[in-house]
Amino acid sequence: MRDAGINEGLIRDCEQIMQTEFSETYRQLKLHYEEQLDFIGSYQQRLEGVHVEDGTTTIHDESLQLMKNEFSSSGHGKFSEYSTTESSDDVEKQELEELSDEEEPCFFDTKESFSDLSVIGASPVMVTEHTDEICSIEDHTVGREMMIDVETNIKHFPKFPEVKRRKKLPDPVEKEKGVSLWSMIRDNVGKDLTRVCLPVYFNEPLSSLQKCFEDLEYSHLLDKAYESGVMGNSLMRIMNVAAFAVSGYASSDGRLCKPFNPLLGETYEADYPEKGVRFFSEKVSHHPMLIACHCEGKGWKFWGDSNLKSKFWGQSIQLDPVGVLTLEFDDGEVFQWNKVTTTIYNLILGKVHCDHHGTMSIRGNRQYSCKLKFKDHSLLDRNPRQVQGSVEDGMGVKVASLLGKWDDHMYFIKGEDASKIKVGIASPDATLLWKKSDPPANPTRYNLTSFAITLNELTPRLHEKLPATDSRLRPDQRYLENGEYEKANEEKLRLEKRQRMSTKLQEDGWKPRWFRRDGEQGTYRYVGGYWECREQNQWEGCPNIFGDL
Repeated sequence: MRDAGINEGLIRDCEQIMQTEFSETYRQLKLHYEEQLDFIGSYQQRLEGVHVEDGTTTIHDESLQLMKNEFSSSGHGKFSEYSTTESSDDVEKQELEELSDEEEPCFFDTKESFSDLSVIGASPVMVTEHTDEICSIEDHTVGREMMIDVETNIKHFPKFPEVKRRKKLPDPVEKEKGVSLWSMIRDNVGKDLTRVCLPVYFNEPLSSLQKCFEDLEYSHLLDKAYESGVMGNSLMRIMNVAAFAVSGYASSDGRLCKPFNPLLGETYEADYPEKGVRFFSEKVSHHPMLIACHCEGKGWKFWGDSNLKSKFWGQSIQLDPVGVLTLEFDDGEVFQWNKVTTTIYNLILGKVHCDHHGTMSIRGNRQYSCKLKFKDHSLLDRNPRQVQGSVEDGMGVKVASLLGKWDDHMYFIKGEDASKIKVGIASPDATLLWKKSDPPANPTRYNLTSFAITLNELTPRLHEKLPATDSRLRPDQRYLENGEYEKANEEKLRLEKRQRMSTKLQEDGWKPRWFRRDGEQGTYRYVGGYWECREQNQWEGCPNIFGDL
């Protein structure tokens, strides 16, 4: 070594330089680690909406304690053990838990390690689903890992406010009276049900405008779909969209009453900040009966119009929806689909029930599309209400299968054929996409869901902000909700007489207030302005359609 010009003094100088560099590297690592812990702690507080508990603070302090150690000069360039108050066994155990099998301590060049410190906070962080508060992942997938971008989640996981809404309908004022079902059936066989004047006893205290918003009860699936696409998982996006398309049918289970047919120009708004959505709908045509709607959520917009053709066949009622539903995400991805046929059975004999059947095609403008088959009703079927489908890529290759029941749940299996799996039998590869919410604690005779109970709620503060065309101001519907059946029936007959003038109004060039049609046969699109008028309480052009002629 002396021949090469290297002596012990030079070696000691090199060691000293290395230790100085390592010491500076360690100091910056420690500082950055503390910043990250503070960042994650504040982020978790935002999601939970509460202050960090004492126990969390303790864990935070213990984590920082592991970083409080000093380098030792014993040995050539080697670290000493952590100098904490814990035993060496505990330290080694915690080290093993923090390091994966592939991670090992290694040295880094100071300039290479810290030249881009400013972007470290924006880098993806690997978070396990044991942290339920941060990830909000379903229990059935606990233990898997998921790549989450910290800045993206801060932006797209706002803390929605808590809004107190009613949990039951008002107690009925009157006792219900029976009606002659047979006489109604005899007089209206083969007629279009939208043109039949039925007594109010056949209605539920909701309009068809409000029923459109009820389809968005599980709008959180669209939030998940948006987040999946942001993280580059287009397959999970379309599967969440498919689950949402099916979930809209869950509320129809046991719903045997007919919603109110809106008057021409009738509207309905739904501002649900606790769900992060804002919805608006309007009856835009009387014959054919068309309802247009528009909803804005977290990173997505949903719109469409619906023309429901119905036939009354004595023992059953068939409802055929006509219209396209469109979902557009902020990144430009668009999905469109049509609803399936609904039939209500056993109106005379047997237990009255409804079923949905047909094929739903969800068409995307990018990589994936989906086709769902709602199984036809069968008297001998032991497992009814099944839905099965598949997701295909642009080349027509099946990449995932979906299966479930429209009244309860939907699962997905990647790369499997769902037709080979029996619904109701657990599969280790099946992952839950959607599960129906629990029934209300205060059930109604209309079998409304907990969400549906809130749709017609009218508070004094809300009353001041609504236009005269809103469904919640419709008197016959309000009387029915209060159980004032005689008044409800009288008002329904009065409004139906007024409704007969709608055809004449439409022929004279009547136009919707808030929607315009894309071409002669296109979909009605929201033109904007409603929420601005609401904020200013300026409702010019909104007539009192529920008043006297």
